[in-house]
Amino acid sequence: MSGLFSSNRTPNERRKALRAGLSSGTIQKLPGAFSPLVARTIQEAGFEGVYVSGAVVAADLALPDIGLTTLTEVAARARQIARSTDLPVLVDADTGFGEPMSAARTVSELEDAGIAGCHLEDQVNPKRCGHLDGKEVVPTELMLRRITAAVNERRDDDFVICARTDAAGVEGIDAAIERAKAYAEAGADLIFTEALHQPEHFEKFRAAVPDVPLLANMTEFGKTELLSARTLQDIGYNAVIYPVTTLRIAMGQVEAALGEIAETGTQTGWLDRMQHRSRLYELLRYADYNTFDQQVFTYSAENYEN
Repeated sequence: MSGLFSSNRTPNERRKALRAGLSSGTIQKLPGAFSPLVARTIQEAGFEGVYVSGAVVAADLALPDIGLTTLTEVAARARQIARSTDLPVLVDADTGFGEPMSAARTVSELEDAGIAGCHLEDQVNPKRCGHLDGKEVVPTELMLRRITAAVNERRDDDFVICARTDAAGVEGIDAAIERAKAYAEAGADLIFTEALHQPEHFEKFRAAVPDVPLLANMTEFGKTELLSARTLQDIGYNAVIYPVTTLRIAMGQVEAALGEIAETGTQTGWLDRMQHRSRLYELLRYADYNTFDQQVFTYSAENYEN
């Protein structure tokens, strides 16, 4: 019996898998997970990786995405998610939670948490959501110091350090391209092109930065036209994240269901739209735990009422 309490794959194996995926010619699709159980569901659905969004970690704490969460909070949630899946996990590390020395510590903490990679961004600290107006970016030289500090602190060379640039919406796409080239030269393994608006912008970025893996953000209700993974792959992108999608789906359903229960006093109208208990138990691997230790786990999915 294996993988009951942690991943079946070592952190290094998952880091190598992420790197291999980025160079495979097949776009790597990474939905966001707001919990370990969602990460397990992402794996069962056949995706290539899992993403942990800083905005989602903040939202789950009922906080806005304005730099209020801490490295400790993000690393703890990332560790919980990474242990629940065999897929590589990419984590949103904001600005590194401070300046260059903090970025270095961030990489160290996330390596210890079993993460496959993280991205650091060039916004001022504290940051704000990448699809809102009013963003500010730091000078290129300061972002290069963040990247250099992160690369120098990395102990596992397979840990993926991604540099996110928010400059397209502040300084224009040409400036963002020049920043991306500098970030790659400083050691970034992957470039995250935030808040590009339409296919032509993605195409321009890919043409101008031909030798570095690129990551696209397909978040809903933002500034970017939603493109399919196939379209992004045809453009030449190597990875795509869906950072808040699962949280938005879940919260939309929660709000609708609670409204109906408040009105009717019963949840019966939602039974067919719920995940069934038996399916939840499959994801939780109740039968495997029962086999692991019959004396401790003496119940089964059929007779456990709760």
